[in-house]
Amino acid sequence: MCFFCFFIFGMDSADSPTKTQDSDDENYNLLCQAHEQFNNREYDRCLELLQQLETKGESSGLILRHNRAVVNYYKTGCLEHQTLLNELEKLGNDQPAPGEPTVPLALKNVGSALTVARYNKAVIYFHRHMYGTALDRLTPLVTRLEALEKQMAALVATLQLQLLLATNQLNRAEAFLDYLQYKLNLVASAPGASASSSLEEPTTATASTAAAAASGAASATAPTAVASATPILDSSVTRAAGENGSILRLLQLLTHVLNRKPVVITEDGTPEIAALKAQQYYIMKDFQMAAKQLMRINDDCTQAGTVTPQLSTCIANNMGVIHLRVRHYAIAAKFFQNALRFDQQLTSNLRQCSLQTMGLARSCEIMYNLGIAMLHLRRPKEAFQCFLVPVKQYHSNPRLWYRMAEACIMEHEAKLPGKDRHTIDSGLNSTGSKPYGAHSTAVPEPTLEFAALCLRNALTLSLQYKASFYMAASPDETLDPKDSSQQLWSQTQDNNFCNPSKPISLESMENMLDAIYAAHSFVSLRLGDHVTALEMAKHLLQSERLSDAHKLLGHMYAGEALMMMDKSGEARDHLEPTFVNSLNALDLETRDWQLKSLDAAQNVVRYNLAVTFALQNDFQAAKSLLGTLTHPIVSKKALTLHRYIELKISATALH
Repeated sequence: MCFFCFFIFGMDSADSPTKTQDSDDENYNLLCQAHEQFNNREYDRCLELLQQLETKGESSGLILRHNRAVVNYYKTGCLEHQTLLNELEKLGNDQPAPGEPTVPLALKNVGSALTVARYNKAVIYFHRHMYGTALDRLTPLVTRLEALEKQMAALVATLQLQLLLATNQLNRAEAFLDYLQYKLNLVASAPGASASSSLEEPTTATASTAAAAASGAASATAPTAVASATPILDSSVTRAAGENGSILRLLQLLTHVLNRKPVVITEDGTPEIAALKAQQYYIMKDFQMAAKQLMRINDDCTQAGTVTPQLSTCIANNMGVIHLRVRHYAIAAKFFQNALRFDQQLTSNLRQCSLQTMGLARSCEIMYNLGIAMLHLRRPKEAFQCFLVPVKQYHSNPRLWYRMAEACIMEHEAKLPGKDRHTIDSGLNSTGSKPYGAHSTAVPEPTLEFAALCLRNALTLSLQYKASFYMAASPDETLDPKDSSQQLWSQTQDNNFCNPSKPISLESMENMLDAIYAAHSFVSLRLGDHVTALEMAKHLLQSERLSDAHKLLGHMYAGEALMMMDKSGEARDHLEPTFVNSLNALDLETRDWQLKSLDAAQNVVRYNLAVTFALQNDFQAAKSLLGTLTHPIVSKKALTLHRYIELKISATALH
């Protein structure tokens, strides 16, 4: 859904819009003429009138400078947004002159130039996808929301809510809505919404669903300008102001849907509401209905001739997310590629596009989703190239760094010749040196060295986020919305550590940490860093919610690291096959790896234990274990180890 707020052109005055002095008549007439020329898009003539007001000694200098910047922005076709931003920043640096009258923070009753300039700056940063900066710029206005005139308050609230949703601060968005509803009376109760109940939380998807916005198109907001003493607004501005309440209601529904609140969505024929219904179906795991809803939107807009690249981008991406969720990875990848093509049509040249068009660009999130699909399709090189795009913006996302490491590992393993990627001789006679060529970790390429860098980043970020993880209050401790609105809504926290993915639970955080420890241990073994490999394996085994699959990996990696450190005795403690019997077979069978049964796991552990016996020159015990190996997953390696043992026994007999 596309939310447009337009620039509001005008002048400041501390008095009523009614002319109270004869000396004001000329300035008032010039003001009306300037605004008329602005509405008629006669920007040159408008600038001339503003210049006349300034030469006549009009005291509202900041307002004139602000409006001049706005007119120049429109004059350039809304392309020079950086120039506008620079002018707005200069306004913020200028303090009012001594004796300048202080005006209330209002839009209809004149309003402060600095107030609206700050709002405009936040909108520019929002369109440039600099959401954190936009939130910082808007914070002073949000903290004084009750002091703003209602129309200005609605504009600020709308932008704040969009920023909270864009940064996946869903709990804060919900609390902010309660504040708007019960404290400021800006929104009414949503139909069927209940603050104390929620839908069942869906299982966390493997891929990011952040780009699957509830809208049929990406959210967008445009800046506003300072209001004049008289509400002399063009028709588009007036229409936008009148629609602001409906925009807030739409955002309210979206917030409830994303927070899995039971809410009734009554379709009104608009693609925005229809797309919101599709999002609700998706969250309720009714993927078939969600896909049908999106296709219906596409068909209806095609018949009406209202299809835009923006709408096509969002529909294609959301269809890809749905297919990714049901593990149709090839179809999902095709949809994501189509979404990228539509997005490129929309933003083919960002340097020459308007601010609103820039805000509609979604290639970053789509590339993230396409990278996940490529990983599932075993195309790691393409996945890695996809991840390089979002990591520039979401560099604080530990899950993204982990996905990049996965792509590096998968690409490296695919390049190794044959299935037997380690010979027994190299393993038994290892001197601890790195068996792979040196690569710079600073070069972003799918190598093990860069995988190690990615995993260090992922681990550092995950541990930092886990230490600050916010636990929500229990249902019994939750206050009534009317009471909670009296508290500072800004105190509400969200665990949105993995943008553009949705906030994660503590269980998901711990599962991600386990995966990072396992991958870090594996990569360290491959690089010959056995100390780090052992350290990561021990951290993995100390996890509170360790899955059986990761428990198996932890023991095997720890055992291999100890063997390479010439600590075979300690390695045997990790490679005793008895612990495998306690593992859950279902946990092994449902994972995308080669160990699909307890029998396969038993054979792998016994094989590693046989290698340990061989290192200790206990060849008879090793041969006995090799005789029990029957699974094809270790048959070739077992045969190679058996030949090695026979050679060693023969060599010993000759001596």
